[in-house]
Amino acid sequence: MEIATLELANYLKELEYLVNIDSVSSDAAGTAKIAEFMADKYRALGWQVNRHHFNDTVGPCLEITNQAAKQFDVLILAHMDTVFPIGTAKGRPFFVQDGRAYGPGVIDCKAGLLSSFYALAALNQAGRLAGKAVCVFLNSDHEGISSKYSKSYTEQLARKSKCTLVLEGARANGDLVNKRKGIGRYFIEISGVEAHAGVDHHKGRNAIEELAHWVLALQGQTDYTKETTLNIGKISGGTSISSVPNYARAELDVRFYDQQEVIKIEQLMQELAAQPHVAGTTAKVTGGITRPAMVPSAKTEELSRAIDEIGRSLQVEFGWTASGGGSDGSFAAAVGSPTIDGLGPVGGGAHSAQEYLEIATVEPRYQLLCSIIAYVINWQR
Repeated sequence: MEIATLELANYLKELEYLVNIDSVSSDAAGTAKIAEFMADKYRALGWQVNRHHFNDTVGPCLEITNQAAKQFDVLILAHMDTVFPIGTAKGRPFFVQDGRAYGPGVIDCKAGLLSSFYALAALNQAGRLAGKAVCVFLNSDHEGISSKYSKSYTEQLARKSKCTLVLEGARANGDLVNKRKGIGRYFIEISGVEAHAGVDHHKGRNAIEELAHWVLALQGQTDYTKETTLNIGKISGGTSISSVPNYARAELDVRFYDQQEVIKIEQLMQELAAQPHVAGTTAKVTGGITRPAMVPSAKTEELSRAIDEIGRSLQVEFGWTASGGGSDGSFAAAVGSPTIDGLGPVGGGAHSAQEYLEIATVEPRYQLLCSIIAYVINWQR
């Protein structure tokens, strides 16, 4: 397929601009700057850009279409926010060293924002999108808050889409992603009775002691044979070493493929709350599933095989992997849209100061993405 060559120097210049904008999910002004940049680029193609403000605490989300349509031939997802607090971009701005580009959000997922735009622009210019309906949805609440404001709209768009492509970065070894674990987040609060640890110890009801039983019981539910993991990642409680604590709190992360595992875990928490180990304590549990599991359907597997053929024709090497990390692709897959993830350039170190992009992969992954989009818009489901 004859498609315009990507101008790498310009791509990296624009990537530098994006990376050097702080855009943590909680900074509506920062993500709005990213949104403004991307909106201007798509408007220059003559595409329609609709801004959605789902919540005042986060920046706008962009729904971008090449034409009005009731059904889309492809939905493309990416996020404009990062995990890094305000000031990170100034402290360690974009730089290039030894064939890699570094900076906050460089691979997760600012490179994906640009790669998807340039692929669509090239296909648009070549006339390959004529008569085809394309939707791009860019959100601002992905990181940290699990897209809780944009989730339902992503699902709505996915229901109307023949398939979904997600522009998270490819794995560090170049693999694409067609399977992801679901994620649950739970918050456990234990209330007890405060008392002097020396004078009135017998009158106290130790909330931390009760929470300790919860921690051991829940951590014990990890089952590697089913790839179900539970992690109490944060605990707090008590006010003084000399006081019996009347309050304790824990935060639980659950990763899973089988939803029955979640049901079992939730039932265990109900049992623990109903029968406290420390008499006189009570428990409150909030939270739930934030992202469903992304398990490949037969259609997703069919699409994966077709992408293998495309990769071989372009001599772009990759495999397929499952990921324990979260993606908006999970929402699309859960409502029945065949979903392929990890279609950005290759990189690694996401959510860390070592986050990087392999510059040599930008052009071949752009060509791969162009070919995949050209295929899926004509794919017969």
